[in-house]
Parts: sequence; C-alpha cells; structure tokens
Amino acid sequence: MLPTLVLVGRPNVGKSTLFNRLTRSRDALVADLPGLTRDRHYGRGRIGERPFLVVDTGGLEPVAREGILYEMARQTRQAVDEADLVLFLVDGRQGLTPQDKIIAEQLRKTGRPMLLLVNKTEGMRRSAVVSEFFELGLGEPLPISSAHGDNVSEMVSLALDELPVHSESEEIHVDHPKIAIVGRPNVGKSTLVNSILGEERVIAFDQPGTTRDSIYIDFERDGRQYTIIDTAGMRRRGKVDEAVEKFSVIKTLQAVEDANVVVLVVDAQQNITEQDAHIADFVLQAGRALVLAVNKWDGLDEYQREMTKRGIDRKLHFLSFAKLHFISALLGSGVSAILKSVNEAYAAAMAKLPTPQLTRVLIAAVEKQQPPRGQFRPKMRYAHQGGSNPPLIVIHGSALDNIPDSYRRYLERTFCTAFKLQGTPLRLEFKAGKNPFANKAPRPLTESEERKAHRARIRGRRLYGR
Repeated sequence: MLPTLVLVGRPNVGKSTLFNRLTRSRDALVADLPGLTRDRHYGRGRIGERPFLVVDTGGLEPVAREGILYEMARQTRQAVDEADLVLFLVDGRQGLTPQDKIIAEQLRKTGRPMLLLVNKTEGMRRSAVVSEFFELGLGEPLPISSAHGDNVSEMVSLALDELPVHSESEEIHVDHPKIAIVGRPNVGKSTLVNSILGEERVIAFDQPGTTRDSIYIDFERDGRQYTIIDTAGMRRRGKVDEAVEKFSVIKTLQAVEDANVVVLVVDAQQNITEQDAHIADFVLQAGRALVLAVNKWDGLDEYQREMTKRGIDRKLHFLSFAKLHFISALLGSGVSAILKSVNEAYAAAMAKLPTPQLTRVLIAAVEKQQPPRGQFRPKMRYAHQGGSNPPLIVIHGSALDNIPDSYRRYLERTFCTAFKLQGTPLRLEFKAGKNPFANKAPRPLTESEERKAHRARIRGRRLYGR
C-alpha cells in the first residue's frame, strides 16, 4: 500500500496550499462544508517515481472542548492514527505560538513518525526563522514555502526515505487477481461481495456506513484463486459526519492502490452522481483495471433504465474502456458475468506486449494518420513496454514534446484494439532523442563561401528583378 502523509497544524498555516502542491491541484476526493475547512481532502501525490497518499486536515484548535472546533480536532487526531508519517506545519512569519506547543505535545504522545515544517519562509533568513522552533523538541525544523514550492520536493523525499518505496511503473507481483469493490455508501457493495462468494461473509445492511474498514477475503472459483476487498462507502461532499467513517475513506483509497482490478458499483435506482465520477477518476488516476457494475437494475422500468444509461454515458464517459454490467446483487442476476470481466481486465492489465509487435502497430498507425505538424514533424521510430498494471508503452522518436491529447488518444485506441486490452487504462510515454545541433551556434562561413553566397544573391536579383 502507498504511504499516507497527514498534514496537521493550526488554522491558516498553509496546509491546504501544501496539499494542492503535493497533489498538483488534483483533488481525488473532497469532503467539505461551505465556508468551513472542517472535513478532509484526500489526494494522491507523487515526487519523481514515488507515489503516496496525502490527507489535508482542518485547522487544529487543541484546547477546544465542544462545538465544531472540537469535532475538527477529533477528526484530525483520527487522521494521525491512520498516518504513516505526520507533517506538522507551523507559521514561520507568526513564530512559535502556545497552540503550536500544545499540538506538538499531543503529537509526541501518539508516537507517530513526524517532520516539523516551518512554512512561509520565502524571502526570509531561514536559519534565524527556524531557530525558535527547536524548542518544540521534534527534531530539526525544515523551512519550506508551500506557496512557492521552496524545499517541498526535498522535504517529501526526506519524508519518504524512511517509508516503503513503491513505484507506479513497477509490476505488482501477485499470482492471482485482487479485486476491490468500491462505490458510494448503500449501493450494494457488501451484498455483491456475498453474492460473488456465495455466502453471507460480510455484513450487508440497509444503512449507509455499515462497512467501516476494508475487508480482504480469499476465495477460489473454477480452480483459480482470488482476493476480494470489500471497502467502506465514499460519501459525497458535506455528508461524512463521523470521524471513524471519514478515515475509512483512506483505507478505501489504499485498497484501490493495492488492487489489480476495481469493480465500481453504482446504484441504478439513484441518479449517477458527481461522487460516482470522483471515485471513478481516482481509480483512473491510480491506473487500475476497472469493471462497472450497475446494481439494483431489477427494480427499474424501461424509462428509468434508459435514463440511467444516459446518465452513465454523460458522467462516466471516460470509462469507455471498462466492461459494463447491469446486475441485481440481491437476486444474483448478472453477477456471474462480472468475474469473467474481472479475469479479462486482469489479463489485459498484466499483459506482456512484445516490442516487435508494438513497433509494427505504431508504424501502421502513423501511416494511417500522421501526427499534426508543429515546428517540426514528429517522427515515431519504435515502441516498447515500460510496465504493467496499467500497461505502459514507451514511444521513441524525435520532436515528440508537443503531441496533442487527441493524437495520444488515437494511439491508445489503436494499441488497445490491436492487443485486445479490454478493461484496463493504457498509458503512453514519449521519449524524444536529443538534437545534436541544439544550442550550437552556426559555423561562420569561410571567405570563399561568402563570395559564392554573394554571387548567388546577385544572380537572384538579375533573374527576379530584386
């Protein structure tokens, strides 16, 4: 599983700014209330080839005993319990405050690994700014600027050095598929798990939030081993009320990262929501193979079914690579086909793509449709596989820096069709060779070359009258 970094500190010390920088301003899931940073932001960050999960918490008022400030503090403490490493932010411009001392004492008692970050130090003499924060007794303070990015990459590299290393491009070596069942609360995830297993293995109850943790279950079907993961429901923004449920979202995100194939369950008897799209987007960012299960299909008439299909086409159109199943987990109808699609998606995600065949498909695609010309015409010479889960294809050539997204999608469709990669996203990486003449001044002409060029210009004026 990816390491989880939790941002903690007083209000307005720059936690959300740092969160946006670490996640490159792509919030995977956001749960908040208008005007209040009381709920959590969950996202996926990456420094170089090292991915991680990051959690932004609300401002911590450590002495609050009631009301919203108390709830925020309670939720933040729960987040710390889930953390692999805590990033404790203080404000270098305000200096050390009594609240910082109380927070530091509380964090020290948790025993969690921690880094002390002195934020907003841009333009200041950093050695003088950080000196007073040694008083907190949390090791050497690290000066950063979350707004300007100063020392942020170095800080994260230092933070991850003590944690397990995981690379997005590395293959996950498992001998059987891991299947994560994800979706909003009460869409029928646990019922689907029981239906696949053929027994009442997990609690299925008509109340949102029944599942609070990710449950791993090994089983066998037709002589093949599987691991199925029942996850907690991920609610839409502003509707996550209990601290325990809030941070079960972290375990769901980790389960997605740990899986090979994700089954996204949506409720056919409710509209396809933005939260369904948010969850699907996180799965896509993680690069996991996907099967889409539309549950509770048996309770709809023809008009409702047509509206549901239109909602899927409109809000989940970016999942066109995934197999779509209309099921009733409660009655078991359509469930058997899901496991077949999981097997196909797993095979596609872990497929081995030979370099000669990749190169032939690439050349044929370019002959059929040339990439658009910029200052220079892009030339694609050969392709090879750079990783699995998801499949990564590396294309080598020249002038590949500005390949448009439309042409990238054309190549993705071409490769998926040629190699029958159904159910998994495909990633392309372009590597352009260096221009040997780049950054080199032209050689000055010799005297004889200058005379020849001058005579050529004279002849041109006589012929063309200018």
